[in-house]
This record gives sequence, C-alpha cells and structure tokens, in this order.
Amino acid sequence: MIWFNLIIVVQVISALAIIGLVLMQHGKGADMGAAFGSGASGSLFGASGSSNFLSKSTGVAAAIFFGTTLALAYIGNGGGSSESGGGVMGRVTVPSSQAPATGIPGGAPAQTAPADVPTLPGNGAAPAAAIPATPAPAASASDVPATPAPAAPAK
Repeated sequence: MIWFNLIIVVQVISALAIIGLVLMQHGKGADMGAAFGSGASGSLFGASGSSNFLSKSTGVAAAIFFGTTLALAYIGNGGGSSESGGGVMGRVTVPSSQAPATGIPGGAPAQTAPADVPTLPGNGAAPAAAIPATPAPAASASDVPATPAPAAPAK
C-alpha cells in the first residue's frame, strides 16, 4: 500500500511539473520577435537555451508521468494476477441474500390501491364507458395525394 501512495505522489508532482514547464515555454512565433532584439537574449536560459532545456525537461516529466500511470494500472489490476480471468467485472461479488433480477423479490409486501383510486371489475375487463363509441374516420381515396407521372426523357 505504501508503494501505491508513493506512486500517486510522484504522478501528481510530475503532472504539475508538466503543466508548469509547458506554460513556461514560448511558442514558435516568439522567435520572430527575438530576431529583432525583443530582449530574448536577456532571458534566464540565454537566447536559444530555453527551448532545449524546457522541452527536454517536459519530455522527462512526461516519461515519468506515463511510467507512474502504467504502474498504477498494473497495481490496480491486481498486480498481474489472473485469478478470475473475467476482467474488472470478474472480481465483483454478489451477496447470496440478493434476489435474482427476474420477478418480484419473495419478501416484498403486496401492494394495494388506495381507497380513492378506482379499480377494474373483478373479471379484469375495462368498463364500457372507457371505450370510445366512435371509431376514427377512415381515409378516403380523395385524401390520398396522387403521385406525379414520370417525366418524358429529353431527346
């Protein structure tokens, strides 16, 4: 467990280093201003040394970040042991007291409707008042749009 925490600390530090190093770097358009004497020669790393140092430092921090990410994935996956062989879901345990997903659990209380809710008659048929008396009108032949005749081929 101590290795897990140590790897997380190293990963967070390397992520912050990547962020800081990327923000300190200047873009390719900044070299144009340096050619006209915009003060780049007075920078901390010299006129051309900043891009090499910062880009190499970013590469090292990125390699450390990727290495710690792979190590965390290896540790989180059980250290490479394939006991269950079912992937991540293979390690999920279901309690034996849990009811199966089909049907209603055996211990569920019977539900009754409140007194103010109307119920259907005992045979399960809907009352006659609930069925509409008038059916929907059928579409006549005049309501159907005519399809246009195919155009004659041009010569």
